[in-house]
Amino acid sequence: MDESTLHWFYVGVMALGALLFFVWSQNPRDVPRYEYLIALFIPIWSGAAYMAMAMGQGKIEIDGQITYVARYLDWIVTTPLLLLALSLTAMHKQPKNYTTIAGIMAADAFMIVCGLLADLSETPIRYVWYGLGVLAFLVVLYLVWVTLRQEAASNPDPRIAGIYNRLAGYLTFFWIGYPLVWLIGPSGLGIVSQSVDTLLFIVLPIFSKVGFSIFDLWQLRGLSESAGHVSPLTAATHR
Repeated sequence: MDESTLHWFYVGVMALGALLFFVWSQNPRDVPRYEYLIALFIPIWSGAAYMAMAMGQGKIEIDGQITYVARYLDWIVTTPLLLLALSLTAMHKQPKNYTTIAGIMAADAFMIVCGLLADLSETPIRYVWYGLGVLAFLVVLYLVWVTLRQEAASNPDPRIAGIYNRLAGYLTFFWIGYPLVWLIGPSGLGIVSQSVDTLLFIVLPIFSKVGFSIFDLWQLRGLSESAGHVSPLTAATHR
């Protein structure tokens, strides 16, 4: 399967994900509609970026090395949104800590920019940027597993802590793959070929974008079902 076909496959998966989130948004089940909007926008934006690559756009070649700029245009928008969704789950139905949310999204954006600069640089400078990106990733993980986890643990609904831990573990598992794939791919040590690199950067975002949002919304939607009643807020909005 060539790279273009893989990219079109990804676009199709993103379209199906966006359709699912739109359908779910019509029956929100006490989940704020802005959370569906976030989940919906992620695959739309990501699918558009990969559609550009499928049509031969969104990439540049420097000294024989291809840099998929469209990937970084995808990540600079969608990865902060994923962290926003994770933060909103940790703070579900309680006052939002906007400082923490802004901090984790900013650290993530810095990480993505470092990755792009690494891809555009020559050795050994590229590993300087790569190292800074990894440090930013560690900051993100600290905020996910310490700061946001504390927010989830203090949530009045005791079920939120468990939901958050599962989501954080899921996202962390797949996100660790990104710097590893970059390192073993053509941008780094060149252990794997460009085609394998492309395949891995198809699989990882499918699970970490659409997969994460399905997992997140499915669990939040289940809260209203397990409660066995409609919340006063939902009842008021339907009067």
